[in-house]
Amino acid sequence: MKIKLGAIALALPIAFITLIGCSVADSSKSTEIPSSGTSTSSAAAKEAEKVSSELYTLIGLKGKATDTGPGVKECGKKDPEKYFQIFHSWSFIPASSEQLDGTMERLKADLPKHGWKVVAFGPDSSRNKNLSLTADNTAKKFSVDITYRAKGKPPYLNFFVVSGCYQIPDGDKIEQF
Repeated sequence: MKIKLGAIALALPIAFITLIGCSVADSSKSTEIPSSGTSTSSAAAKEAEKVSSELYTLIGLKGKATDTGPGVKECGKKDPEKYFQIFHSWSFIPASSEQLDGTMERLKADLPKHGWKVVAFGPDSSRNKNLSLTADNTAKKFSVDITYRAKGKPPYLNFFVVSGCYQIPDGDKIEQF
């Protein structure tokens, strides 16, 4: 993960998820962000990186990913001193732009084989009508939004991984990064 993209590539998905929250759904179909259990923010960040690595492997293409680390955000309307979410935004740039043809459709078919439920697939509302896929993994308590930026120079995939709500262990504080 060595290529750095502009701040816009990172800021847009962060703004998107900040507005809509985590799309991980639980069996009750509640709009409340599900619990991911109790964890320190650094341990939860490692879990987000692990999920991102698994997604990177599922791409199955040669290329490079941006070197961005996870971040911490508030968890909806819950007490920000006790609850938090982890997000990890990164992009994948293939060795050759032609490699991305059909990748989103393949991911749509392959993600369910790895515990993900595709909850949305199709063009986004942007002027470019980027192809977007949103999937939830209820076992891992993570959601991912993948966007194919076909008109990017070069074309690339943008990933935004976000957890459910973690509760900080008693006596610990949420680290911000």
